Amino acid sequence: MKKVFSLLLVILLSNWAVAQITDYSIFDKKFNFYVANDLGRNGYYDQKPIAELMGTMAEEIGPEFVVATGDIHHFEGVRSVNDPLWMTNYELIYSHPELMIDWFPVLGNHEYRGNTQAVLDYTSISRRWTMPARYYTKAFEDKGTTIRIVWIDTAPMMDKYRNDSATYHDACKQDLQKQLSWIDSVLTSAKEDWIIVAGHHPIYAETSKDDSERLDMQKRLDPILRKHKVDMYICGHIHNFQHIRRLGSDIDYIVNSAGSLARKVKPTEGTVFCNPEPGFSVVSADKKELTLRMIDKKGNILHTISRKK
Repeated sequence: MKKVFSLLLVILLSNWAVAQITDYSIFDKKFNFYVANDLGRNGYYDQKPIAELMGTMAEEIGPEFVVATGDIHHFEGVRSVNDPLWMTNYELIYSHPELMIDWFPVLGNHEYRGNTQAVLDYTSISRRWTMPARYYTKAFEDKGTTIRIVWIDTAPMMDKYRNDSATYHDACKQDLQKQLSWIDSVLTSAKEDWIIVAGHHPIYAETSKDDSERLDMQKRLDPILRKHKVDMYICGHIHNFQHIRRLGSDIDYIVNSAGSLARKVKPTEGTVFCNPEPGFSVVSADKKELTLRMIDKKGNILHTISRKK
């Protein structure tokens, strides 16, 4: 089995569809937004050049907002709204004028190591940080195209975090069933053209962190997503790009790579694409097509996921 996966990895790596963006017209007349995560490295590794690239490309793409899928603050999270981590990890590094747009975050496991309420409270401090609750939803409309994004709080869905009250003291306090019921109700009533669910932790993508994380997500969250018309589940956490399609599900399961340190990838069942490069993603939508493009730190399009009506 290991030989099979090793061969699959070689095939995937040898077929990277790398293409430098030279024609930005592919983003014209589309509703565009960024997906970024694992940004909190205090400017280390590739965080600064990726931040600069996001800003420079934004001049051409015109993203409406940024979906920030967790771990904005590394190591022990933030202590308060006055924590210096806000400046080093967010306000100073991602300071390009074209990034002065709404950032819609979710909590990652690193945020759960700190004061999670301070992460929510920062909404009242920053003109960009827009986080009304631990989980929330918003519908957007542009040129007749509607898209709904559902931001969820994944750490409390996993026993690994719920049971470690010393490290993740807020996770065990969250009402898991209340959130799952809320997700189900929101998706039940969603009527938009495109539906995206954004969380921090993967449901299927291989991770060396802990297999129990995926198993809990598969048991608790995935059955709800499969009941409804969900186009994409987008997450972060494992510092690489992955795209997975599972038998019996019409959802594109997507991992967005880190804005800082990237890690090796290992394909799992249903893997369509995997890549260890750091970077971010651009999502584009119109009435007929929803597209996610994975962008590496040099501005290359590594992989494109397209869903059509």
